Amino acid sequence: MSKRLLAIFAMLLVASMVLAACGGGAAPAEEAPMEEAPAEEAPAEEAPAEEAPAMFECTDEIGCVTYYADEPIRIASALVVSGPNTDLGMDSQRGVELAMEFKGDVLGHAVELQAEDDGCSAEGGQAAGQKIVSDPTIIGIIGTSCSGAGVPMSKIMSDAGYVMVSPSNTSPALTDADSAWNPGYYRTAHNDKVQGKAMAEFAIDVLGVTSAAAIHDGDPYTEGLARVFADNFEALGGTIVEFTAVNKGDTDMRPVLTAVAAAGPPELIYYPVFTAEGGFLTKQAKEVAGLEETILSAADGMISPAAVEAVGEAGEGMYFSGPDLGFENELYTTFLEKHTEVYGIDPTSVFHSHAFDAANMILGCVEEVGVVDGEDLHVGRQAMRDCLDATSGFDGITGTLTCNEYGDCADPQITVSQLTAGEYEPIWP
Repeated sequence: MSKRLLAIFAMLLVASMVLAACGGGAAPAEEAPMEEAPAEEAPAEEAPAEEAPAMFECTDEIGCVTYYADEPIRIASALVVSGPNTDLGMDSQRGVELAMEFKGDVLGHAVELQAEDDGCSAEGGQAAGQKIVSDPTIIGIIGTSCSGAGVPMSKIMSDAGYVMVSPSNTSPALTDADSAWNPGYYRTAHNDKVQGKAMAEFAIDVLGVTSAAAIHDGDPYTEGLARVFADNFEALGGTIVEFTAVNKGDTDMRPVLTAVAAAGPPELIYYPVFTAEGGFLTKQAKEVAGLEETILSAADGMISPAAVEAVGEAGEGMYFSGPDLGFENELYTTFLEKHTEVYGIDPTSVFHSHAFDAANMILGCVEEVGVVDGEDLHVGRQAMRDCLDATSGFDGITGTLTCNEYGDCADPQITVSQLTAGEYEPIWP
């Protein structure tokens, strides 16, 4: 074969090999068909988002107290729990504590008490009031024991937007709009306009006396009650031979008693003071010439074991005006049984039931006006005042209570007791 033919043959061989590499030979395997991607589903319609519960908004014009979950409702007491008048204040304090025990939780919250001492004085009432209103979690106050403490404390709590219900302030001034009344003040105790009149009627109608003297110590309670007695005694035809005063803290009452004897002497002396001064007046009256046969009488500020001790034998046969505790209701019977069970003693004075009613009025209004927000509780301060203002037909131990526009809520019942062998024996009416 010529070289030229060999070259052509070689070229053809190379060409065939190239063609085979580029696609010649066996047909390629059939490719598997591609799976179609699933069609995208239309997005599901979204449910409307749940609206968050509306936040509580306080619209009370004075403001609201909020108690969060597991926080107790807080109330305060301001009563005389030290000194010679302790029996008076502790008697009321136990009434408050038993009211809390009987009531239990209120709108899912426990109730907690902050107890303060009113000192039975203006200074004590001012100090207790300022301490209480410095705590914005306190919704109401049971206090004070003594009207002298009640006058400044009433102003302090009122200015701060609180409410206060007293179990034993009896001074007419505290519910007199022209004197010492302040918004937010209420009482379950009687007004001494009732007590003073009752004592004057007892003196003239029962004892048959026609002349009397009245002694006070400058306290709003003692002066107010002595004045009401004197005015009513004269209105009933009697003669007041002396209207005078001793000083709180005095121990020698002979100068005042001598002046009383010189002015009369009167057939009866009425001195609605407290334990210490009352003890000295009672004992020393027996030592003053002209007063040996004079009838001695006092009021509810001296109805206590401490007062019995203070007057001693000189007090035998004395008369005492005060609230009538002859309550005939099942609640009072249960209260007395519980009192003995918890404290191991009988009540020591006459205002325990009034304190029980005062605490229940406050807690009842929390129930009525409180706004439950989940586990939280909101209580408006003006709403509390409005609720107490509207108190009508409230069934308490002391009777059926209805508040007037100036906070007198009592169903007043007055009795006169005589001290016999160390016991106060009710004798009138």
